[in-house]
Amino acid sequence: MSTPARRGRPGYDLESLLQVAVKLFNERGYDGTSMEDLSRKLGITKSAIYHHVPSKEELLRLAVDRALNGLFAVAAETESFEGKAIEKLEHLVRGSVLVLVDQLPFVTLLLRVRGNTKIERAALARRREFDRLVTELVKQAETEGDVRPDIDPAVTARLLYGMVNSLIEWYRPRRGSAGTELADAVCKIAFDGLRTQ
Repeated sequence: MSTPARRGRPGYDLESLLQVAVKLFNERGYDGTSMEDLSRKLGITKSAIYHHVPSKEELLRLAVDRALNGLFAVAAETESFEGKAIEKLEHLVRGSVLVLVDQLPFVTLLLRVRGNTKIERAALARRREFDRLVTELVKQAETEGDVRPDIDPAVTARLLYGMVNSLIEWYRPRRGSAGTELADAVCKIAFDGLRTQ
């Protein structure tokens, strides 16, 4: 019995395929990228791509889920974090920056989806769920007297994550730079301005 021949060009597995797909989706837009574009970029046939995934939509789902799963893992970690709500909020923001740095192309794609497909609408629903978690932490911190009470907690949450999400527009990893430095900077700017003491 012989081993079946591997389909596709050597060196392309699901992970490397996903990396290239996300790069193209970010450059051309999801709607503007075809499977033909992807096969040309990879130098493999479309059937070799279908060996790994059933559709372009599946590539999008895998990509946005990677970003969302990273954010929700930090949120779950934050729930078990001991401390005041302001400390939990800072932990969540710091962790979110680290996810963004670690998964920059995936988070970039997540932040660019507009709800044109079922997968995009599901991703947007999960983003809204995450936003609600952040808003609840801001409300708790306000109740505990650690966040200014004169700003709507939903506005504070949006401003915080607007700052975090804006990193996709200008942050470019440099050799030797650590995501922790960027997370420290974001937290210093955000939380020194939010604390009442």
